Amino acid sequence: MNSHSHKDLHSKLSAAGLLITLGIIYGDIGTSPLYVMNSIIGDSVISKDLILGGLSCIFWTLTLQTTLKYVIITLSADNHGEGGIFALYALVKRTKIQWLIVPAIIGGSALLADGIITPPISVSSAVEGLRIFKPDIPTVPIVISILFVLFTIQQFGTKLVGKFFAPMMLIWFSMLAVLGIIQMGTNLEVFNALNPYYAYNLLTSDVSEQGFFILGAVFLCTTGAEALYSDMGHCGRKNIRLSWAFVKTTLVLNYFGQGAYLLLHSGKKLSELSANNTNPFYLIMADWFQPIGIVVATLAAVIASQALISGSFTLINEAMRLNFWPKVKIKFPTDVKGQLYIPSINWLLFLGCVGIVWHFQESSKMEHAYGLAIILCMIMTTILLNFYLILKRVKWYFIAPLILLYLVIEFSFLAANITKFMDGGFVTLFIAIVLIGIMSTWYLAKKISKNYTKMVKIDSYKKVLAELSLDLSIPKYATHLVYMTNSNRLDEIEEKVMYSILQKRPKRADLYWFIHVNILSEPYKKEFKVSEIIKDDLYRIDFYLGFREPTKINLMFKEVLKDMVNKGEVDVTSRYESLNKNNILGDFKFVLSEKFLSNDSDLTFFENIVMNAYFFMKKFSLSEEKGFGLDSSSVKVEQFPMVLHPPEIIDMKRIDSHGDHH
Repeated sequence: MNSHSHKDLHSKLSAAGLLITLGIIYGDIGTSPLYVMNSIIGDSVISKDLILGGLSCIFWTLTLQTTLKYVIITLSADNHGEGGIFALYALVKRTKIQWLIVPAIIGGSALLADGIITPPISVSSAVEGLRIFKPDIPTVPIVISILFVLFTIQQFGTKLVGKFFAPMMLIWFSMLAVLGIIQMGTNLEVFNALNPYYAYNLLTSDVSEQGFFILGAVFLCTTGAEALYSDMGHCGRKNIRLSWAFVKTTLVLNYFGQGAYLLLHSGKKLSELSANNTNPFYLIMADWFQPIGIVVATLAAVIASQALISGSFTLINEAMRLNFWPKVKIKFPTDVKGQLYIPSINWLLFLGCVGIVWHFQESSKMEHAYGLAIILCMIMTTILLNFYLILKRVKWYFIAPLILLYLVIEFSFLAANITKFMDGGFVTLFIAIVLIGIMSTWYLAKKISKNYTKMVKIDSYKKVLAELSLDLSIPKYATHLVYMTNSNRLDEIEEKVMYSILQKRPKRADLYWFIHVNILSEPYKKEFKVSEIIKDDLYRIDFYLGFREPTKINLMFKEVLKDMVNKGEVDVTSRYESLNKNNILGDFKFVLSEKFLSNDSDLTFFENIVMNAYFFMKKFSLSEEKGFGLDSSSVKVEQFPMVLHPPEIIDMKRIDSHGDHH
């Protein structure tokens, strides 16, 4: 997809686009009516102030947090059509403010941690509806089986699933609206909740046992906003904005319907309303409809989880390109743009989800672990958004109150969620901290490694390279010898590359190639540039690839050669006479250098720790050759100490065989 058609994606509206958007993006926010009201009321006695206050909080949270911050403002911050916290970071990186990497890493890690808890809480809430018919049914095995199926079908891509998802979510949202409208007919008083006074009253008085901390429960209604931004690249901004109007309406109708039903039962507790079922979401259904409602809710929950999993893949892919994450294997199951599948992440997420279900057992207990990680992510987005608005030269008197408003809202949510820490919030925070650790180590290691990489001028080696190429006393190593380089400048190359060609074992070749890969901050681009350094002896190729493009150097290198041969710039036939006569292509050899920590390296204590952790993680990541998409039969990997030392002067004395010193 070129950037032009990507622009179209954001400006065009279509019925199909709107439908797909429903299927992909709103799972997380869309399934929140399953547990939000339940969580707000908890064990409190149902009262008018509590219900209207709770509804008012939900309505204004959806309006300010989801609609204004995400759908209206943040969606404008797209990086060539892609959204998400890393895309936002790639945009603000241009400000050259170094510490902005901190909110990016914390936010990305928190969002991934959230991906481990959303599937269990959505699926458990839905499946627990079965208790209406069979109070003692064990829900854990059912939830785990559903999750297993969900993670297994990931590898086929969402094309197959998308066809089924979109209509299913349309049924789900319509069901939410209809159920809400039926109940609201019984009690129009719920509309008073549109007045923000009720929200203020609930938070400042002792209407509920939780008081201000009820915000922790209210927050659950907006948790999917971050995922909505991450998935922007799949659906397009206009489609999201228009479909959100429909989604928000159905959500508000359903919440108000639950509220209207509960107002009829003022003075009671949830546990007194029905023997087997305390979830207001299922209470508002007619008895005959409950089985249908449970099936639809379970399917919607599975779809919600699907959206977060595919969001996690996108996130990890971007993290790899930004040097935040070890290289792992990526598959592209379908030809749909932006669809990828990362097996290692898929199964890690699955294990995480099973652990959560096993640990908490009930969805009501998972609510404690939920929210703490995602609110961190939202605060980080707000910080990055502030710099994005500055970059866009928005007037300060517009930025300041806006950012302040969101910091106040989000820090209030954070304060209310902190109480959940001991009840299970530590689980997601622990996962987030592990992820932050991996990302920071990887990033710092790449930085340290760069500082210790010594560059040399190619000019000072031109003569010896040209002579080496013709020195028949050295056996030929390969017709084409290719080195990957990190050097951004044409006139420089890593010292270790020259060391490898001239000293490790002199490598004679007819042509030497240096290849450099630039990852761009836009998603889709494939360009290359060729520089001739020594005529017929040494060339450099620079690839410019979008951060969503797979790196397949083997294939790309062959394309470049074809192009150069067609233009008559280079002769790639073998230089061996017998083969040359018959126009047979020369052989290729890629030399990759792998660093190791040598015992006598000059690293500081901190750098040593980081590098040791880095080399440990590297064992589990993709090898360089696979990362660059090279054919292993034509690759030679050489080991280098991380710091190439000048030979030390070791002052030794010789003693002769007679034993007397000279």
